[in-house]
Parts: sequence; structure tokens; C-alpha cells
Amino acid sequence: MKHFDPERALVATRREFGEHGGVAPSVERSATFTVLEPHEMPEIFSGLRGPEKDGCFLYSRHFNPTVDVLARYLAAMEGTEFAACTASGMAAISCTLLQLCRHGDHIVSSNTIYGGAHALLGDLLPDMCIETTFVEPSDTSAFEAAIRPNTKVIYTEVVGNPTLKVADIPALAELAHQRGLTLVVDNTFTPMVVSPAQLGADIVVYSMTKFINGASDLIAGAVCASRDFIYRLMDLHTGRLMLLGATMDPRVAFDLMQRLPHLAIRMREHGGRAMALAERLSDLGAPVSYPGLPSHPHHKRMTELMNPGYGYGGMLTLDCGTTEKAEKLLSVLQNKEQFGLIAVSLGYFDTLISCSGSSTSSEIPPEDQAQMGLSAGLLRIAVGYTGALEDRVAQIERAVKAVGLV
Repeated sequence: MKHFDPERALVATRREFGEHGGVAPSVERSATFTVLEPHEMPEIFSGLRGPEKDGCFLYSRHFNPTVDVLARYLAAMEGTEFAACTASGMAAISCTLLQLCRHGDHIVSSNTIYGGAHALLGDLLPDMCIETTFVEPSDTSAFEAAIRPNTKVIYTEVVGNPTLKVADIPALAELAHQRGLTLVVDNTFTPMVVSPAQLGADIVVYSMTKFINGASDLIAGAVCASRDFIYRLMDLHTGRLMLLGATMDPRVAFDLMQRLPHLAIRMREHGGRAMALAERLSDLGAPVSYPGLPSHPHHKRMTELMNPGYGYGGMLTLDCGTTEKAEKLLSVLQNKEQFGLIAVSLGYFDTLISCSGSSTSSEIPPEDQAQMGLSAGLLRIAVGYTGALEDRVAQIERAVKAVGLV
């Protein structure tokens, strides 16, 4: 579906109103739920009753009415049958992969992924005898060559963190389905910009802490997939999300669902400002990388994957070459120019800047950082939308000149 519109899909989904007719849904904070008759309790435990069967709830680690509303909205936005909300993005990734893989299984993953996900795949899962082969995300043939008889999952980010390499999601989906594998795609960097499920992905995971939330004030994650897979995650006996307890608080769910309606507006502004900054930096000859620039090696691919009207995302990078020069630029940007904040994470209304190799990618060994093309001096810039754009352009221009980057 080339022209899937997540904003239209989100608006078209069934609205949930408050208990007394409020325009906002009610917050159901109860940890446990009553039944009218004793025989109904075992029927819930056996699966004969549930949220979709007679509207029965059991316990908020299983399903919660408020969290379910957010899940329904997210599924509409992604164009999937169902969704589950989790306590963090890493919970979404971990529970998904542990549901799909068993002792002795194998994963083929992009080597350009968030440091925490890399540590999960490269350090923790091997303790459970689940191995991972890391490959270049933009090279579908590398994924194919790494597949083994015991491979179960192909895992990638749409736009790699932090190198901004773009994976060919339709090609990976075709490969996965030809070989009987599950394609899991992390879309944290590009909600609404790209819709992986519409491009063939089986499961889409998010850190909703980032752009979907937008205020850097809570931690949350999501899994968007088929109804069957979500119910497998929530199974009372074997569901990884149910049994590992990565539960979303209903108050967090309420805050997130109130922010979803303006996600499209925010993504357009993030993308528009990132493009303006990237174009000016490129004109100056700065070592900038941004998928919206024709000079980006995967610009054409990103253009083909995108939903029209949402821009190319709010992430760009500047390669300062060395950690020392990167730290100098960070200091000038924050402390002299007040351009942004030295902090990890992304999707905030203020610009957040970090040196990835020594922060969010520090879990990745130096030799693997080199192999994935992560320079020690790479600055990851999550472009915000505060301040006048012309002032922001002038600030970053002065900063790169001050440190001799141009």
C-alpha cells in the first residue's frame, strides 16, 4: 500500500469516550477486576471470556481497558490487526524476540541498531543459546547469506540508529516470507513517516518514549502485529509479555493517547526543520548526513518507502571525526549557542544532541562500531521545533565554524 495514510487511519478508528460522556477516555486504574458470578472467573482464565469476549477483564498485567484503547489507536496508525503496549521500548523488543525464538534458534539482525538492542542480541540472548549474526542493514543479500537452517527472525530498524542507514523493508519482507521467517522492524525513528507493516513487516516495535510521546517525560513501548501474535504475547501460560510483566501503567497510556492526535503535526515540523538544517550544513560543506538530502546514499530508497507528506524524519548526524572535536561542538551548541541540550533520547520538542559512540551506542564494542561505520566523533542530532528556524540555522552555522568543521 504505497499511499497508506497513518493520520487518516488514526482519525478513522473508533473513538473511545469517558465513562460519563467525556471527550477523553476514562483512566481505569484498577489492578484487578471483579466478575458477576463465580463461574466466570475460570472461564476468563481458560480463554472463554476476555476483553473481546463479553468485555471481561482479569488483571491489569494481562489486559487493561485504558491501555487497550491506546493499543487500538496504535494498531490503526500502523495498519495492523492489533497492538500491545509495554513498559519500555526494550520491553517491546525483548518480549517479541523471546516469543519468537527458543533455545538453539538464530536471528539475522542489522548491525546498525540501538545499543541496548545490540547488547540484548549480542550479549544476553547468547546466554540463552539464541545467536545473532549482524549484517549491513542496507544490503538485503547480506541478510540472505546469513540465514541458517535454525534462523527464525530478521530484525532491523527502518532508519538505523545512529548512522541513518535505510533498510529495504519490502525486499527484507519478501526474503523473510520466502524462507519462512518473521520480519521484525523497529520504527522508533520514523512513526507516520514510514509504515513498515504496509511494506510487508510482520511485527513493528516502538520505543514510544521518543517521537510518539514527544515530551521526554515517560517511558513506554509498543508491539504492533497480528491479533494472533499479540494474544501469544499475553497468553497466561507462555506469553512473554504477560509472564515477564512488562506492563504499561494506564496513566501512561492515557497520556500517550492524548498526544497521538498531534503526532502527525509534530513529525512534519521535526522533518521540515531537520531538512532546513541539513541543507544549510550541506551548503557549508559540513559532514552532515540526512536521508532527505540527495547526497545521502539511501535517499532514493527512503523516498520510495515514505508516506507522502510527513518529511524525512527528525534525525541527522554530523561526523566530527574525533571524540574531542565532537565534545567541543557539543559544548558550543549547548553552552554558547543554546541550540540544543546534551542528552540522549530523541523526539523531544527541544533539540537533543549526543555523541553516539560513547553514549547510546557504547554497548557496541569498538570493533563493531567501526564495522557499522560509526565514527568516534559522530554527533546524533534529534532536531526539535522550538525557537525561530532562522535563529537555529544561524546558531548551528556559527558553531560548526567555531570548531573548524567547515
